Amino acid sequence: MSGIVRVYKRDDEGTLHFREAWFDEEYSQFVMNFGVVGHQSKTEETDVSDAEGAESLLDAFAAQCQEDGYAEIPNEEQSWVVAQFALKTREGTERDRYLEQKAKDALISHLAWRGLGTVERSEFTDYKLNIFCLCPEVNKAVNAIKVCARGEDLDFTKLSIGAAPYTEPGQFKLKHSAKPANSFSL
Repeated sequence: MSGIVRVYKRDDEGTLHFREAWFDEEYSQFVMNFGVVGHQSKTEETDVSDAEGAESLLDAFAAQCQEDGYAEIPNEEQSWVVAQFALKTREGTERDRYLEQKAKDALISHLAWRGLGTVERSEFTDYKLNIFCLCPEVNKAVNAIKVCARGEDLDFTKLSIGAAPYTEPGQFKLKHSAKPANSFSL
C-alpha cells in the first residue's frame, strides 16, 4: 500500500484547496478527505473488499487529482510551525510526557482534517516541549494550533508558536506567545 496521497491546488482567487486519500485497513474503506485549507474538510468513505481494490482506487484518485491540476507541495515550499509549551522542569516530568502525547494526537488530527499539514516530531529541550509541524500555510496553521490548544485544554497559557521556512530551520520568527515576548527560540 502506498500510504496517503495528499495534493493541493490554488484556485483563481489564490485560495489553497486540498485533497487526500488513503486506505483504512481497520474498516476496509477507501477514504477521501478534501476541502479548503484551514477549514474543516469533507470526507467520503467507500467500502473496499481488499488491498488491491484500494490500491486501484488510490491510483485512480491520484490520476484524477493530477488531471484537475492538484499536486504535492514539496517540503522546500512549506514551513516549519512549532508549537512550544513552557515547562517547569528542564527535562520535563511524567505529566509533561502526557502533555506531549495529548498535544501531538490533538494536533495531528486538527491539522489533518483542515489540510494544514503534518506533525513531524516532538522534542524536550531546556524547559520546553517543541512539536514540529510541516505546514503549507503558516498563518492558518498558527490560528488552527491556537484553536486546538484551547479546545483540547493543552495549557494555552504556556503556548508559544514559531515559524520558519523549511529550508531555513534556524530562522524562527515568533507568531504567537501567551506571555509577552518578542523572539522565539527552540
